[in-house]
Amino acid sequence: MPKIRVALPMLLVALALLAGAPGCGAATARQGSLPLELFVYDRAESLDYQETPAASSDPTVNVFRVGYVSPSGGRATGSLAVPASQGPHAGVVLMHGLPGTAAGAMSSHGLPIAARGAVVLALDAPWARRGGLPDFTPRDSVEQVQLIRDLQRAVDLLLLRADVDPARIAYVGGSYGGAMGALFVGIEHRLAAAVLFVPDGGLVAHFTNRDGSPTGALAAQSAAAQSRWLAAMRPIEPIRFIARAAPTPLLFQNGRQDQLVTVEDAEALHRAAKAPKTVLWYQAGHGLTPAAGADRFAWLAERIGIVP
Repeated sequence: MPKIRVALPMLLVALALLAGAPGCGAATARQGSLPLELFVYDRAESLDYQETPAASSDPTVNVFRVGYVSPSGGRATGSLAVPASQGPHAGVVLMHGLPGTAAGAMSSHGLPIAARGAVVLALDAPWARRGGLPDFTPRDSVEQVQLIRDLQRAVDLLLLRADVDPARIAYVGGSYGGAMGALFVGIEHRLAAAVLFVPDGGLVAHFTNRDGSPTGALAAQSAAAQSRWLAAMRPIEPIRFIARAAPTPLLFQNGRQDQLVTVEDAEALHRAAKAPKTVLWYQAGHGLTPAAGADRFAWLAERIGIVP
């Protein structure tokens, strides 16, 4: 693939033009008019991978703080968990929620997966690396594109490891990580499976009502700021990409009492995905239940061979 580094002004202009084009939105997604070129990068470029040992709460798993070159500039950072047992192991790319960090996701979700026989690589979102949050400026779209490119490089990294079986790589993401996973699985086709727990269709879906009016923190922004942000974010809204995940098997896990992701938004994402897909609902809030974790392990065991 050719190497493409998308400058911030160029990316913002492209996204604004796409958002303002006739037919943009769900109809455009059905027609296949997606800005796929934004996520292209050079797989042959050096990762300049570095790792530093870190503390692990599980004696059967070795943990490292890691970093590698981001195709969009700077360095991607994250946390790596490697089973102490001999491989080859399954591989898992793990994405945290919002707010959140790779280290937090590794502690809560990654280590239990690694202990079951997977090399787990958790990645920091670009906004987490700069110590901030999405801020309802067009920079959010730049960082969302960078995240998807960095996640693809995470798959590259796992594929380079002799202790990872290249046929058994999965993605696991929760909340924000689940929503961004809906975009990622539409771009990355080297995955054997993907788990999206408590996701919605993306940041636009999260901060707008069904009629398109702003809600939550977006509603507090000026009308001009809302317009700029929506123009930059709509073309890369994850729900527009998830149909491209097929034939990668998908597991959706959502809670019927979730105060952050409505049943309506969750169901819209489920409908947008093509088979093969498994949808599991729980009588729970955004944190789900211990049963959801057990279901997740069992589902992954069937598809990438970890211990259930």
